[in-house]
Amino acid sequence: MSYTLLMVLTVLLVLLFVGALIYFVAGIHRLLVNIGGGGNSFLAKLRLGLRAIETETGHLPVQATKLNETLTNTGAGLKVVNGHLEGTIQAALKQKNI
Repeated sequence: MSYTLLMVLTVLLVLLFVGALIYFVAGIHRLLVNIGGGGNSFLAKLRLGLRAIETETGHLPVQATKLNETLTNTGAGLKVVNGHLEGTIQAALKQKNI
């Protein structure tokens, strides 16, 4: 084979490779535009939903702190009640033995 024929075949293969590369990159581009392109895309809808969740749950950290304080105070009160109940049980057991 002559060098000219090998060079022509190489150029044709390179052109074929570049053409395939352009075809597949264009396909990937179309897919990505469908996912995150315009305002009605999947990504835009997802972003809108996440923003709504963030807005609806934005007050939770403050409320969780208040709830934690309230439950801590309730726990301390229940310890006092538990002490009173233990005293009542002991007193009732002493009365039964009399």
